[in-house]
Amino acid sequence: MFFHPMDFLILIAFGLSLWAQFRVKGTFNRFADIPASSGLTGAEAARRMLDANGLTHVPVEHIPGTLTDHYDPISRTVRLSDPVYFGNSISAISVACHEVGHAVQHKVSYPMLVARHRIFPVVNFASGVAPLLLLAGFFFKAANLLLLGIIFFSAAVAFQLITLPVEFNASSRAKDMMVKMGFIRNTEERGVNKVLGAAALTYVAAALISVLELAKYVMIFNSSNED
Repeated sequence: MFFHPMDFLILIAFGLSLWAQFRVKGTFNRFADIPASSGLTGAEAARRMLDANGLTHVPVEHIPGTLTDHYDPISRTVRLSDPVYFGNSISAISVACHEVGHAVQHKVSYPMLVARHRIFPVVNFASGVAPLLLLAGFFFKAANLLLLGIIFFSAAVAFQLITLPVEFNASSRAKDMMVKMGFIRNTEERGVNKVLGAAALTYVAAALISVLELAKYVMIFNSSNED
């Protein structure tokens, strides 16, 4: 019950996740030391990209910390961390434009982003309930509770999977605009790809862990029914 053959694959996926997180920090720091040829700070690049997409009403705010950057869809605000907001590096501009990519997705109602926003309330509830149902199903050998836990957990997995195209698309939009608007030169695209690629890998690892865990619970449920 507690040690399942799938746990070996899950541990490998966790290892990949940890490696991805270290790589994100390492890659960001590496290119944070390389100034972008345009000389723009992350805040300036974000502002220009927003304005170019008709998002003059979306503010760019500073938020303390490192790699705390995000787009807030509720207040429709781009928030950038210290090294991104004030920095003029390839890392700073890459991350800033990526977050603006989410704002552009919001404006054009990018289908995957819309889907993620709509299921978030369900996922928020399901994420808290699923572990309790799964534990109760395991301990009391209650197939119905286990199945219900799997259903709720599936919502969280769906959210992770939907997040992947959202993140990849935001990066794609960022790369296109950065080149077109002259934020970076063609020779700097390699650095941009590395920074955004490292960040994307963390989402891939998280989704992989969720999928493997779901597969484990389904296998346990099937085994309990056979017994």
